[in-house]
Amino acid sequence: MKDRVRAHVFVSGTVQGVFYRVSTRDAARDRKVDGWVKNLPDGRVEAVFEGTREAVESMIEWCHTGSDRAIVQDVEVSFEEPEKIDGFEIRR
Repeated sequence: MKDRVRAHVFVSGTVQGVFYRVSTRDAARDRKVDGWVKNLPDGRVEAVFEGTREAVESMIEWCHTGSDRAIVQDVEVSFEEPEKIDGFEIRR
């Protein structure tokens, strides 16, 4: 799909232990976005989103708020070549 884009995202703040990963997975599935999300040892959350530009940009916007209990301080985004990921998973 030529319209497909990939965003690599790092979210910092209070984003672990607040259902951020589960909420990210649910939001991505609602938007038909493929990819993954995981906690990092430094307290950040890392995610990759693949899909239409509109859907991926919607996920990036969502990351600025996140789950109800999250306190997001920063969202870093870089765009990469899509890798044709299928589905969305929480990585450990």
